[in-house]
Amino acid sequence: MIDFFLNSYKNVSTIQIAGEFLAFILGILSVWFAKKENIWVYPTGLIATIITTYLLYISSYLGDMMLNGYFSIMSIYGWYNWSKNKSSDESLLITRTSTSEKIIGIMMFFATIFVVFAIYNFFNYEIKEDNYVDIFASGIFFTAMWYMANKKIENWTLWIFGDIIVVPLYAYRGLGMLSLQYLIFTILAISAYIEWRKILNNSTQQ
Repeated sequence: MIDFFLNSYKNVSTIQIAGEFLAFILGILSVWFAKKENIWVYPTGLIATIITTYLLYISSYLGDMMLNGYFSIMSIYGWYNWSKNKSSDESLLITRTSTSEKIIGIMMFFATIFVVFAIYNFFNYEIKEDNYVDIFASGIFFTAMWYMANKKIENWTLWIFGDIIVVPLYAYRGLGMLSLQYLIFTILAISAYIEWRKILNNSTQQ
């Protein structure tokens, strides 16, 4: 088991290992802050995704790289959206998605898949079997991030589903640290969904 995590780092630079470890810690902290509705979800997540985007770029995982680049942009949007009403009476509350937001989410999912496919083709990158899983997961995560930025409880459902998909994907690729990270993400996302649902149920009963 230990060899599974260490073998993939035998020919990796110390800076790259340090970057992945830092992204690992910050990524977990970001999900924990999201669970607690803490604004620090975004600065920690932003740093983690910028580091991860670079690491994926040098590893030539275009789909994952695009996903994390998008996370960086959405972190800025979510940071603004969560904090803009802090001084007013209309703070952003946890809610369920409306019908129109569900439709937007579906459109975003398919648009993401189309765009990622287009980028793979533009760079003449060979699409292997595991890349199809990567592209599908990208569509899920893109939508989840947008829902999170707007405090929609369905974001956690998507995170759980997407995390379960990529845990074996990264294990298959020999990226033990990322596989472990997304396993922890899955556990945290389940816990966060339960916590947000309690908050939502309490707010609707008032």
